[in-house]
Amino acid sequence: MTIRSAAPLPQLPPEAPLAMPVQRLDGNAPSAMEVKTRPPGLFIKRVLIIALTAVLGLAASTDVRFNLAVDGVDLLDMVMLALFVPLISWIAFGFVTSLVGFVQLMTNRHPGFTPIPRPRSTLTSRTAVLMPVYNEGVSAIFARVEAMTASIAAEGAAENFDFFILSDSSELHGKREEEAWAELAARSPMRLYYRRRTENIGRKPGNIAEWVRRFGAAYDHMIVLDADSMMSGSAMVGMASIMENKPTVGLLQTVPKITNPQTFFQRWMQFASDAYGAIASAGLLWWSGSEANFWGHNAIIRTRAFAQSCGLPDLPGKPPFGGMIQSHDMVEAALLRRRGWAVHMVMIDGSYEEYPPTIIDHAVRDRRWAQGNLQHLRLLDSSGLHWTSRLHLLIGASAYLTSTAWLLLIIVECAQVLLGKDHLFDGSAPLRVLMLTLAYLFGPKLMSVVWMLADRGRRHAFGGAGSILKSVAVEIPLSILAAPVVMMNQTRALLGLLLGIPSQWTAQQREVDHIPLRAVIPNVREHLLFGLLFLAVGVLEPMLGYWLSPVILGLFCAPVLIAFTSSRKWGDCAHRHGVFIVPPPKLAIGDKAPQPTPGALKERPALD
Repeated sequence: MTIRSAAPLPQLPPEAPLAMPVQRLDGNAPSAMEVKTRPPGLFIKRVLIIALTAVLGLAASTDVRFNLAVDGVDLLDMVMLALFVPLISWIAFGFVTSLVGFVQLMTNRHPGFTPIPRPRSTLTSRTAVLMPVYNEGVSAIFARVEAMTASIAAEGAAENFDFFILSDSSELHGKREEEAWAELAARSPMRLYYRRRTENIGRKPGNIAEWVRRFGAAYDHMIVLDADSMMSGSAMVGMASIMENKPTVGLLQTVPKITNPQTFFQRWMQFASDAYGAIASAGLLWWSGSEANFWGHNAIIRTRAFAQSCGLPDLPGKPPFGGMIQSHDMVEAALLRRRGWAVHMVMIDGSYEEYPPTIIDHAVRDRRWAQGNLQHLRLLDSSGLHWTSRLHLLIGASAYLTSTAWLLLIIVECAQVLLGKDHLFDGSAPLRVLMLTLAYLFGPKLMSVVWMLADRGRRHAFGGAGSILKSVAVEIPLSILAAPVVMMNQTRALLGLLLGIPSQWTAQQREVDHIPLRAVIPNVREHLLFGLLFLAVGVLEPMLGYWLSPVILGLFCAPVLIAFTSSRKWGDCAHRHGVFIVPPPKLAIGDKAPQPTPGALKERPALD
């Protein structure tokens, strides 16, 4: 039923205030209740993951330790070991997680991405869908909103859901948003509200907290989206049903798939996510259990639990490492779990997000995430956190330190060679280390190929066996070339943060056709400089140059790689030739009458 009214539609519902006190991260931890959705054997699973990671890390580092000790261990040797052991262990951890996920999927102990179960009865709860926006493309935003509201209504749940667009946009941009809202709200099949803040206090977490304090008491749950998020009505209704039936679950995080790719880079990332992400996600779900993570969007949260647990304090000191907690989502998951609320992750159909269109846009977003995740190092000793929550915080921060650590490792190795010392590339050790490193890096991709090819329906969804093999054959060389580029981008971001330069809150660029090569050069000067330095060292020591050739090649190819992958034309060309084909989404952007995900999940419940 379409809501129509001759009178002006209300922009907002009546206020329903809900207290959201700021939490203390020191002192006595708040009391916690018992989690009733905790999967059995979690402690053993986590010990197994850690033990296997330690074994694989030691296996790869043993030869390095013996090789460096031949002429005695000095300061450079110690620095190299201090860098290499954590780095190889980091790669081993990813391998072990993917291996567990591969076993889970291949043995059908986990069904992978599946339709979420339909509610057994009519929903009794009220859920708010919150979409924070900040100077985004108005037509794209409201196309997504229209598709999602239509999909919720098609599920027969319009009376149980309200949709809020929470704007932090500029005044001029806000006027365009308000006009688009008025036009869409007049024909929306469900209640659609719009609010623009004149003071953007606290960025996105402040935006959500302001809504909770003004309207939260009227809603049992809230589904938090990003401006580029898409979720099907069946996914949202199914998640609300789980929250009704599992009263100790505080947050349910989906694993969003990438949708609406345009450029070659987006199509590449979409394939990598769909092809390799399933086994990694299944492994992460296996060991995280009721202490999973929150990624800030495409998740449903129990509103009162969030208000009770997640009022974020500012960190002492100035940005970038003090002030507002920027990567709020992981901290909010930890604070929910601290109160005893379970935090689960589910792999379901119908949850999507868009991806930055170019490597440069990805680096801009990555810098913002780096600042937020490195702040988490200051929160590791917060009182009352579950040790798995601390592990999530540490893993998130470590992800933005590894690139710089790899660069430092290469620099130390170059110093070892130039000083005439025994180094990593002496004797037979390098080959064994290389083979193990390659196994840890590319083993998950090989397992993913086996998983894609093992099922006829899955093969067909990815375009057939030929398309899968072509896509992987293109993706692996591209990933090798891109690794040094990402290494330099993240190192540059980290150095900027260490110099006290915080990231800026800017609207994300989502529409790009092509970046000319000449426009890329200013963004890769450091890449080319380090490529020249490593090449010079490689000329002096040919064996080192041989081992560093993928890094040198990637740094020199950075301008061409960035410009080429930013092209829509090449993205369309790859798709026409069967490269980077992925299963189609269940809910397409811009559909006027999107089809909800059919059927119910029969293999196993979405939440243990």
